[in-house]
Amino acid sequence: MDRKQLIEAVKSQMPAKRWEHTLGVMETSVILARRYGCDPEKAYTAAILHDVCKFWPVQEQAKVIRENNLPQDLLDYDKELWHAHAGAFIAKRNYGIGDEEILDAIRYHTSGRQGMSLLEKVVCLADYIEPGRDFPGVHNIREIAEHNVEKALLYAFDGTIRFLLDKGRKVYPLTIHARNGLVDEIKLSEPVEPELQN
Repeated sequence: MDRKQLIEAVKSQMPAKRWEHTLGVMETSVILARRYGCDPEKAYTAAILHDVCKFWPVQEQAKVIRENNLPQDLLDYDKELWHAHAGAFIAKRNYGIGDEEILDAIRYHTSGRQGMSLLEKVVCLADYIEPGRDFPGVHNIREIAEHNVEKALLYAFDGTIRFLLDKGRKVYPLTIHARNGLVDEIKLSEPVEPELQN
């Protein structure tokens, strides 16, 4: 399946407004990939497919998870998480995507995880900040994303976690691990202050 066929196949499975979001993620993923030095072609492909199952009936998403050895604990958490893991499976089975890095970028674009690859970070962040997104704090995240992908993603995860806590909802453990992992990465990348001598 060439890229044009892939785009048509994905576009046909979602409302026009969601396709506009996907176009925004495709564009933003390529910008971020070039800025931070990962493969823009892989970022573009992952972005096309990131929401491939988003508008499937939730029963179908759950069935894909149950029947294909995907993480069963997902079913105990918010349904918004399901399409990412189901989507990675469908991208491989139905669309012939064999590149595990692309599949992981699809798989973890909603939850994140500890030790995310640069491609995973790029697609996840693009999903948060594409031009159609409008929520409190998105402009700050876009500004931070001009300079630092990890700090921008940390800010994004903090917002998601805060939102879930405010609504009294459960937070998927991978998101907590993703957030904590980013804190560690940022700490490691910052210059060490020299110790003052007495």
